[in-house]
Amino acid sequence: MYDYQKRLVDRLLEINESINVIQAQTWIELLWEDFETTYAKAGREYKGAEMTEKVVSQWIENYGPKLHEFVAENPKYKDFLTENKRSFH
Repeated sequence: MYDYQKRLVDRLLEINESINVIQAQTWIELLWEDFETTYAKAGREYKGAEMTEKVVSQWIENYGPKLHEFVAENPKYKDFLTENKRSFH
């Protein structure tokens, strides 16, 4: 799964220069988990990481350039995306 998410992080960083690598990783993790959770709650059969990568990739292409604006409109996500509160050590 790391390789899938790494590709998505790299792509997000290519199309959105307003976020840093930590924020991009956080966005990918949030989108990845959101898709898989929603898919499972709908009672759908798990189709694997390839399917999740495909969907999250579509979201990145559609919304990636403006993801940094989402926090301003949705403050509940601010804590997830504030780099001082998020550590990947």
